[in-house]
Amino acid sequence: MPTKTPSEQSAEQSGFLRDPEVQLMLRAKEGDDEAFGQLVNVYQDRLANIFRHLVAGQEAAEDLAQEVFLRIYRARNGYQPNARFSTWLFRIANNLASNARRSKGRRKEVNLVGTASGPMGVRPQEQLAIAKSGLMPTRQLDQRELQVVVQNAIEQLSDRQRMAVLLNKYEEMSYEDIGQAMEMSPSAVKSLLSRARENLRQILEPYMQLGRDSK
Repeated sequence: MPTKTPSEQSAEQSGFLRDPEVQLMLRAKEGDDEAFGQLVNVYQDRLANIFRHLVAGQEAAEDLAQEVFLRIYRARNGYQPNARFSTWLFRIANNLASNARRSKGRRKEVNLVGTASGPMGVRPQEQLAIAKSGLMPTRQLDQRELQVVVQNAIEQLSDRQRMAVLLNKYEEMSYEDIGQAMEMSPSAVKSLLSRARENLRQILEPYMQLGRDSK
């Protein structure tokens, strides 16, 4: 990414100060543990859910989510609002997930089938399937069947594609914010997501054909 001038950096930082979560983190920097607790409450389940799709097991996902907050808390004294708080948080999460995969090898299949609701709301796989992507078969699917089909497709994406899809579809992050979180340019993120969508289309195409043939 091109280097920004000091004036550009200052103006951008002023914009980030309008982020309520940045304000909470600045309060935490000053010793306000209640403000830090609010950030934990907002993101702990969301982080664990993201990690659950990237590493093997619920316990490992929860441990990594806790580690993200430990790192943030330890870094609080030197915190500078150079990005949205969520972007900074998911950058740490992405690095931790990458380290976990390298140390344990490629993740094994995780059972993602379950209830569609809960503290996290609709699962990312279902959001992806329900979105107007034109990927799903024309016949009506029951909820459990939809979960299984799309889960299998998501599982076949590369680790980086899966992370980008989750941040884009589930966290609704822009290409620029995903790029900051994953240390990529916005154009590289766009290309990564394009390849992910094409991979999903190819994976789901046989099932789509089956749906058309069964009508």
